[in-house]
Amino acid sequence: MRIVDLREDDRQSIDQAAVLLLDGFADTGSVSWQTRDQALLSVNESLQDGCISRVAVENSDQVLGWIGGVPRYDGRAWELHPLVVRRDARGRGIGRALVSDLEDQVRRRGGLTVYLGTDDENSRTSLGGIDLYPDVLGALSTIRNLGRHPFEFYRKMGFVIVGALPDANGFGKPDIFIAKRVASAGG
Repeated sequence: MRIVDLREDDRQSIDQAAVLLLDGFADTGSVSWQTRDQALLSVNESLQDGCISRVAVENSDQVLGWIGGVPRYDGRAWELHPLVVRRDARGRGIGRALVSDLEDQVRRRGGLTVYLGTDDENSRTSLGGIDLYPDVLGALSTIRNLGRHPFEFYRKMGFVIVGALPDANGFGKPDIFIAKRVASAGG
């Protein structure tokens, strides 16, 4: 496996990344990618100047996974969006390798932090299905993973939960924000 830039002229890999989005988020309750056109739009947006778009490919040039990064806060913080690994390739360290690669790419560009929102649209954490407003920070301090929610994967990669937006995707469907510093204070 190797990780390379997704290029605008590589239509085959772009199509494969779009298929990964449709399949990879089908069981999460996400409404972001319901059609091939929506998925292709997201992949093509990741190819804009200044963004990071990387794919993990096999020797046969089959896309195993895709990750994107968008500069925010004048390039000091980068939003990881999205990360997806082909179902039959999960559990082989591909997601971990893609996240590590993105962290390296961000550091090279002078970034300090990588962050993302990881939605809970189907009550896969203890934050789902409840009114978080009475005590958002209290709920975050006792968060539990109830159904293989990806926040655990990111925790293992050194990310920490830095907040949540209650009802971001409808009542009881929060967006959980996680982040990781990827560069030292001295640069």
